[in-house]
Amino acid sequence: MTSNAALAKRVSIASLWQATPSGDEPGPARFRPELLTPLPAVARRYLACAIAPSTPLATAVRLWMHGHIKLADKWHPFQAEEVIRWERGFVWRANTWMQGLPIFGADRLVDGVGEMRWKLLGLLPVMTGAGDDVTRSAVGRMQGEVVWLPGVLCRPGVTWTALDDARVTAHFMALGQPASLTLTVGKDGRLEQAQLKRWGNPAGEAYHQVDFGVLVEASDTFGGYTIPTRMRAGWFFGSDRFAREGEFFRCTIDRAVYR
Repeated sequence: MTSNAALAKRVSIASLWQATPSGDEPGPARFRPELLTPLPAVARRYLACAIAPSTPLATAVRLWMHGHIKLADKWHPFQAEEVIRWERGFVWRANTWMQGLPIFGADRLVDGVGEMRWKLLGLLPVMTGAGDDVTRSAVGRMQGEVVWLPGVLCRPGVTWTALDDARVTAHFMALGQPASLTLTVGKDGRLEQAQLKRWGNPAGEAYHQVDFGVLVEASDTFGGYTIPTRMRAGWFFGSDRFAREGEFFRCTIDRAVYR
């Protein structure tokens, strides 16, 4: 019998993207700023900036990006493409270089199964991972990446807690797991930071909940959505350890398409 893990590996970026509702099906609801009235002021400011009026509330996004990723304590350039489909998961496919040699691979979370698989020259395994801990960590990643799919935060069932005039926490479910994502929002409504507890083992210890977050350095607009387009991400967010050892991902979004 084919395992769920094997099935997840077969799901490509293209197939996950094409599995979203087609254009001949009833369209999604559209964003109406007046519906934000019951929300805390910070949440209203963020969503009103992130989503233009009458924009369809997308449940999937396809991203093209480049940047640097930290591997073995050294920064390496990468190029990547990602599809996030909120009801099923994500596929992030990338290539990078180590000591002048190309490494190809993907991180996946599809239908409840998470996996990492990276190969030198596309042939020799250099990093693999699967199992419950990898899946749980991948769910945390997707919860944080809702900042690239902010229409999801307009869904029924999302609740908000204002912390002060710049910070608000969104409480929601992602793939059956609860999330509490704290957003720091500028006076213009643009996102400045996002932080949550994510399952991981960044220091090589046993898996546990670790502060994870992103610093947003620039934003841009695609298809009615204003999203972070230059950002730094990593573990131990909010402490000195973030800059010293936790930060491992810096990216620039080149293009985004919504469905």
